Formats: sequence, C-alpha cells, structure tokens
Amino acid sequence: MKTLLHILAITALAIAPALADKTVKAGPRKGRVLELTGQNAEFLVEQDRTVSIAFYDAAMKSQPAAAQTVTATAEAPSGKAKLEFEKKGDLLVSKTPLPEGEGYQVVVQVKATPDGKSKNFRLKLLLYTCKGCSNPEYACTCDE
Repeated sequence: MKTLLHILAITALAIAPALADKTVKAGPRKGRVLELTGQNAEFLVEQDRTVSIAFYDAAMKSQPAAAQTVTATAEAPSGKAKLEFEKKGDLLVSKTPLPEGEGYQVVVQVKATPDGKSKNFRLKLLLYTCKGCSNPEYACTCDE
C-alpha cells in the first residue's frame, strides 16, 4: 500500500508542471501577450493582416522597440510564409501580410537582445472575436 501511495505521489509531482496555469494573457491592444524574461511582447493582427509587435516591461508599461528582433512563420494551407519585421514608430510591423485564411499555426520567434536566446511561441490563428472577452480568438482570455 505504501508503495502505491509513493508511486501516486511521484506521478502527481511529475505531471504537475504540465497541468500548471497556461492562461493566455491579452495586452492593452487586445493582442496575445508573449512572455519574455523581464519584458513582454504583444502579437496583434491588424485589419490589413499585417502583424504588429508592441513591447512592454514586466509591469506592462509600453516600451519602444529597440534591440529586439522578431520573425514569424505562418504555416498556412497554401504553404509556409516567413514574415520579416521592420520598426515603425514604437512597434515592429511585418513587411508583408499573413496568408489568407485562418486556423493555421503561426510560429513567432522573439529575441529580446541581439546576443540573447530566441524564444518560440506557437499561436493558432483564429481571427474571429470571442463573445466572452471581446478579444480576437487567438488572444482569448476566457477559461473555456
């Protein structure tokens, strides 16, 4: 009986990180927050289907884009499309729009500093507005 309890306890500890809170956070512009070390980036699909990235400090105070670099790959049914970003004002904005359609994955790579390590984020591109939180579905903060 003790062995069974030990096995259950070890199993619970092993799977706890997988069950940890994976709540999606939305930024001030209602985009998806990408959590980085010491700062955050907000991924937002604009009406013309370009992607803009805003940066915030840990307290979600707006910061101008500086040394950060971002690339994204849209894994659309028509094929993979790489998005490159350029600085426009305080934002990084994709030079080209996302491919048509939705429901496909977008892989975003963010480098907070030139010599830093890239962090990858996978987003399912669903553009309709969530009725619960009024955010685009890719940035939905509802528990459902």
